[in-house]
Amino acid sequence: MPRTTDPVRPPSSQGPFGHALADLLDVLLPARCAGCGADRTQLCPACRHILATARPGPTVLPWAHAAAPYAGQVRQLLLAHKERGALRLAGPLGEALGRAVRSALGPHAGRAPLLLLVPVPSARAAVRARGHDPTLRLAAAAARSLRRAGLDVRAAPLLRHARPVADQAGLTAAERRRNLHGALTVLPRARRDLAGRQPVLVDDLVTTGASLAEAARALAAAGLRARAAATVAAAGPPRNT
Repeated sequence: MPRTTDPVRPPSSQGPFGHALADLLDVLLPARCAGCGADRTQLCPACRHILATARPGPTVLPWAHAAAPYAGQVRQLLLAHKERGALRLAGPLGEALGRAVRSALGPHAGRAPLLLLVPVPSARAAVRARGHDPTLRLAAAAARSLRRAGLDVRAAPLLRHARPVADQAGLTAAERRRNLHGALTVLPRARRDLAGRQPVLVDDLVTTGASLAEAARALAAAGLRARAAATVAAAGPPRNT
């Protein structure tokens, strides 16, 4: 279904006023649901329900959990947020990411130490082309969601690209690992921002796990160990819990 003409709207605020504003925008700027194409809403109740009820679980990396499979409406919602500037989707997608964070932390997530969500960075050229950093936006939305659940969570971009990488599309898992190895480095302020906090790597999507593995390597090289990671979606069959 064609969705490229959907209007770009700002991310919704939290609370009753934010929801009322979102409803008003849906009336004034009619759109199609980014997930299924339903009329006059950027996210219909059915697609919102799919996101809200997905069961997070392990991915190709046992220490990285995803909220949902990368298929159907979830895939369309992620693409709309990432590539078409549907920024209001950051809220519900961030809530799904927050549930994946809790799943990755295990049964004691409610008693977890202070957390810092560290997004896998997008290439600078991609951020310029899109006009926003989708993973950073999702990390911030997930942190807000987790704070509402009572956890002490922040999000901060502590990783950056140290060198250019090739487009990952079409590469095998081994080729992706070689392409990304050594590509990320930790910003100088990382130790200060992580002081007393447990890092959790976050991304919008995991496929082979190469990006998360490289992010974990970069943190470890700086003496900062990430024991868990979370994504909104995972491509391929999920691992058994």
